[in-house]
Amino acid sequence: MISLVRRLRTSGGTWGMVVGHVAPEAYVGGNIALIQEGDSITIDAHRLLLQLNVSDEELARRRAAWRQPPPRYTRGVLAKFAKLVSSASKGAVTDERLFE
Repeated sequence: MISLVRRLRTSGGTWGMVVGHVAPEAYVGGNIALIQEGDSITIDAHRLLLQLNVSDEELARRRAAWRQPPPRYTRGVLAKFAKLVSSASKGAVTDERLFE
């Protein structure tokens, strides 16, 4: 799993290392969706590394068994937003598809 690790400043709500990752990765079946209780995860701030320490074989087994959850919202503005919004790593824009 590759992600972005940076220092975050908030209004006093946290201190120390904070990992911020906002993207639909788990919902679309990325490695975040495959994490299970007790898995080892390495965070190395000097190398900007966030790594799930699970073998490729185990990840393949989990991926084969994974099913996408149903959308939480099926009507209204939140359903429209979820359907249109891009990943935060792309700016969380809602008009990306207009320019493809």
